[in-house]
Amino acid sequence: MKWYYLTFRSVTVAQRGEGVLRRKGVDCTLQRAPRWMEERGCGYALRVRQKDMEASVAILRESGVLFSKIYEKEADGTVQEVTHDLFG
Repeated sequence: MKWYYLTFRSVTVAQRGEGVLRRKGVDCTLQRAPRWMEERGCGYALRVRQKDMEASVAILRESGVLFSKIYEKEADGTVQEVTHDLFG
């Protein structure tokens, strides 16, 4: 299964994003950024399923919750940063 990680610079903003998404029915997980993300300057992340990713980005943007980067993690563990443009 493919997962996406929306990264945030602070836990407060990440918590706000989690609350906004959950109120809209999006299942997400707030977590401290994995080591491979910390090396890229990200402190906290919301993990979102592939099927919810486009809606998640739209909801966060509409709500004014700013995220830093988006990472895509494949089932085989491969990770790559993706551009925000892919999601509206």
